[in-house]
Amino acid sequence: MFYLLSKLIVIKILGWKVVGSFTKLPKVVVAVYPHTSNYDFALAIMIRTYIKEEINYVGKKELFNPLTAWFFKGLGGAPLNRKGNQNIVEGIVDVYKSKQKFRLAIAPEGTRNLVDEWKTGFYYIAKGAEVPIQLIGFDYPKREVVFYPLFTPTDNIEADFKAMKSSFKGVKGKNPDKSILIT
Repeated sequence: MFYLLSKLIVIKILGWKVVGSFTKLPKVVVAVYPHTSNYDFALAIMIRTYIKEEINYVGKKELFNPLTAWFFKGLGGAPLNRKGNQNIVEGIVDVYKSKQKFRLAIAPEGTRNLVDEWKTGFYYIAKGAEVPIQLIGFDYPKREVVFYPLFTPTDNIEADFKAMKSSFKGVKGKNPDKSILIT
């Protein structure tokens, strides 16, 4: 039912297409670029439903209040406390190690707003959990969700970021003025 609804909305009505395929591995970090709008979340949920894959996410714990927690948890979400001395990367790595299947979707920018550089958390989560990174691009002008080949982090973050960013060359988000220009 939800598959047909997401296919109708994303593919038929909105005219998006899926390019490439999502990994069948049970554990990956899913890096989705660019994240420039709240609309990205709705699109991601519909695409996830359309491709029939379980993909998780974390959100600020304030979203998971008594009235809305059931909704966000039902969509695969988990609350994240972004305050205090909690080491978020280590906490998420522990989640990977405790589960048979976990695929965390995360925006490399860490926000919907313009930043100068990608955050490093997604990278260190993948390294700590010893899992590859599934790169996904949301190209709004082309109306394409692109699944790139898996990327395995090395011990050279500068070279790895350069290689990952090269996959997203020319990809533009819903609000291009809020994303890092990758040329």
